Amino acid sequence: MTLGKSVRAAALILATSAVSVSAQQGPMPDDIAWKLIEIGRTVDPPKTAALYAPLQEKEPYAGVKVERDVKYGAAERNLLDVFTPEAGASARPVLIYIHGGGFVAGNKRNPNSPFYDNVMLWAVKNGFVGVNATYRLAPQFPYPAGAEDLAGVVQWVTQQIGARGGDPARIYLMGQSAGAIHVANYVSHPAFHKVKDGGLAGAIMVSGIYDLTASPVGDAEIAYYGSDPSRYAERSSLPGLLATKIPFMIASAELDPPRFVEQYELMKQAACKRVQGCARAVMLPQHSHMSEVYSINTGDTRLTDEILGFVKGEK
Repeated sequence: MTLGKSVRAAALILATSAVSVSAQQGPMPDDIAWKLIEIGRTVDPPKTAALYAPLQEKEPYAGVKVERDVKYGAAERNLLDVFTPEAGASARPVLIYIHGGGFVAGNKRNPNSPFYDNVMLWAVKNGFVGVNATYRLAPQFPYPAGAEDLAGVVQWVTQQIGARGGDPARIYLMGQSAGAIHVANYVSHPAFHKVKDGGLAGAIMVSGIYDLTASPVGDAEIAYYGSDPSRYAERSSLPGLLATKIPFMIASAELDPPRFVEQYELMKQAACKRVQGCARAVMLPQHSHMSEVYSINTGDTRLTDEILGFVKGEK
């Protein structure tokens, strides 16, 4: 396809999907913005990673100490990485990151990939200790394995992060896609908590699903939550998120598949009915399901600026 045809094709997709390009003067390079439009509202890690990998740092990471594959539980995948400044840290807030993968795939890091080390590097640069964790996968480990594993991560961090320069009183739990759903399930169901009041100063959920009853579920959700729709209401996080005292923020991407955008709007509107008021809610212009996190630690700081504002308690 020639450049002219490619641009026209992207423009056609743009017109039919109602995606705004008004922010293209901003932090996202124009070539990436158009390529994300061409990829469309689909979840495509390989194509999206190819756009962002050249923008990311490669190991060894200057000024950062990395502790790999620390066990936080008995299962094979109960592993986490810890990122701290090489010069040492003292009482830093902690950012735990939980990857996605449709419940059945994904990892905290794949060989020769900068993701999701990029989230950890951003965290260290911005005053955090970073913890990047993985968890058991469906269908071998269905609901509530993900939330149980997150409980183990939070418990480990609470007990062990002080020795690594982190502040156990300021733990923020962040997840994207299936990771966001696990975070939401953990926060919303106190029965999973191993630490008093959940052990969190806040939670950040990027492109999550909060109400399993609001629309038909897909194969990945059935693999994790089961095929009995009568269980979906109790396994949804929406009611518990409305009741929790743990502060949280939600985000979605303009090019997310429609269901994620619908769930974002549902959660955003529902949260405004809470006694404590609306949750911080961020819709990311131009971004897709994967680019929203692959772009972390690049010049595009739109999501991370919001995370810093949330941590600082800004409205």
